Amino acid sequence: MNNQVEKLRLIYKPFLIIAIGVISGYTLLNWLIFINLHLFSLNEDIINIWIPMALPWIPILVWLRPRIKLLSLKRKKGGDLPGLFIMIAGFAIVAPTLVAQSYIEKATGKLTPLESITQIDKQELTKYYSIRTFYIDKRHIGFQTKFDVGGKHSENFNMNVFVALPIFETAADTSNSNCLAWYGVKYHEQISNRLNEQEKQDRFQKFARESQANFYSKDLYRFIYLDRIGNTDEHQGFNEAIKNNKRFSGSSTTVLIPVDQPFEERNGDKLGWIFGSFGIGALIWLIILLIPKFDSETLEKFTNGKPVEEAETKELFSFFIPKEGFYITPIIMDLNIMIFILMVFAGLGFMSFKAVDLLGWGANFKPLTTNGEWWRLISNTFLHGGFMHLLANMYGLLFVGIFLEPRLGKIKYAAIYLITGVLASIASLWWHDAKVSVGASGAIFGLYGVFLALLLTKVYPKEFNKAFLASTLIFIGYNLLVGLTGGIDNAAHIGGLVSGFLIGLVLYPQLKQDEVRL
Repeated sequence: MNNQVEKLRLIYKPFLIIAIGVISGYTLLNWLIFINLHLFSLNEDIINIWIPMALPWIPILVWLRPRIKLLSLKRKKGGDLPGLFIMIAGFAIVAPTLVAQSYIEKATGKLTPLESITQIDKQELTKYYSIRTFYIDKRHIGFQTKFDVGGKHSENFNMNVFVALPIFETAADTSNSNCLAWYGVKYHEQISNRLNEQEKQDRFQKFARESQANFYSKDLYRFIYLDRIGNTDEHQGFNEAIKNNKRFSGSSTTVLIPVDQPFEERNGDKLGWIFGSFGIGALIWLIILLIPKFDSETLEKFTNGKPVEEAETKELFSFFIPKEGFYITPIIMDLNIMIFILMVFAGLGFMSFKAVDLLGWGANFKPLTTNGEWWRLISNTFLHGGFMHLLANMYGLLFVGIFLEPRLGKIKYAAIYLITGVLASIASLWWHDAKVSVGASGAIFGLYGVFLALLLTKVYPKEFNKAFLASTLIFIGYNLLVGLTGGIDNAAHIGGLVSGFLIGLVLYPQLKQDEVRL
C-alpha cells in the first residue's frame, strides 16, 4: 500500500500538475495573446493544433520521464514499456488541450449585430456577425481551384474550389469599385493520388460540375450568422479567389462563412469533451501506473537527491550536434529542419506547403530553373513539402549518415551529398517538363547509392555487410516502388541513386586501400 501511495505522490501528482498547467496555461495564453489582444498574427493551425500537440511533451520528457524511470519497467524484445508510459501520459494531455483551443476560440467569440455590411469596418473586430441589410452579388464572383497532396506517402489528392462573393448593402452598390467583405463558399473532395493524370482530370471535371450545380442552386441567404475566417490555409484559398475577381480584387479580404444553426450551439458539447477526454486519459494512466513495482535501487537514489540518468535523451539530442566522425550529417539535418520551421512560422502550413510557396523558397521547376535560376538545383534539396516528408527524409539521412560519414570523412561526404543532390535535380528536369520538385531525398538516395556500392565491394567488414546489405536493398526497393504509385519524384530518386552508386565504385579502390593500411 505504501508503494502505491508513493507512486501517487512521486509520479501521478506531477502528471496532474503538468496536465492542468499545460491545458489551462496554454489555453489562457492563446485567449490572451491571439484571441483577445491580437498581439500578432500566426496561422491558426499552428496555434490550435501543432503547438498543443508538441507542448505537453516538453515537461513530460524533462520532468515526468525521470520519475517514470523509478518504476521497474524492463525493456523487452519488441517493446518499450517506459516509452509506452510516456506516450499514454502525453496523449492524455494532448487530447484535452486540442479540444480546449477549439472551445475557447468559439466560446469567447462575440456575435456582433450589424444593421448593414457598411458597419463592419466601424466595429471592433470580432469572430461572428449577424447582418440585417445586405446584398450578395452572385454575378461578380471570384473563384480559385487548389490541389494538394497529403498522407504519409502522398497517397491522397485533395481538390478544392474556393468561391468568394462580394457583399454589399444593396444591389445598387455593386456599381462601386470596393466591397467591405466577402461571402465564402468552399467545395472539397479527396481522391487517390495513385490515379493517373487522365483519371484525375476526369474526377476533377465531375467534381467541378457537381460543385457548380450546387452553387447555382444554393440559397445564399439561408443562414443565422456569419463566421469570420482567421489566419488559416482556408483563408489563403479565399484570398486567391478574391484576387481573381478583377472588378473588386483591391477590396477587403474579410471572408465570412454562413452558419445555419443557432449561435448558442456553436460549441456543441466541446466543454464536456475537455473534461471527459482528460478524465479518461488520466484514469488509464493511473491504472497502468499502479501495476508495476518500484525499482528499489533507482528509488533510493532519487529519494537521496541523486538524478536519474537520462542516457537515451542525451543520445537522441546528440544526433543534432556535430562531432568528430559525425559532423556533416547533423548540420544538414539542422539546416533542413530550420528552413522547415521558418516556413511554418511564415504561415505557409505544416503538414503540407503549396507549390507556389515552395517555388518562392527555391523549389526545382524546369521553366524557372532552365531560364537562368540554376541555384534551384541545390536549394530545392533543403526544402520539403510538409512535416511527414521532412520526417521521412531526416530518418533516412540519419541512418545512412551514421555509417557512411565516418568511412568517407566529412569533406568527401559533404561533396557527395551536394553533387548527387544536383544530379538528382537535373534528372528530375530531364524527366519532368513542369513538376515542382523539393526534398533532400535525391541527395539521400545518392548517399544510399554510395553505401550500396561500398557494401557490394566489401569495403565494410564481412559481418557488417551481411547485416546491412539486405536492409539497404529493401529500403531502396520499397521507396522506389512507392514512387511508382504517383505523387513522388522518382526521377530524382533514381538520378541520385545511380550517380551515388557510380561515385561509390570510383571511391572503392582508395577506401579499400585505406582499410588495408589500418
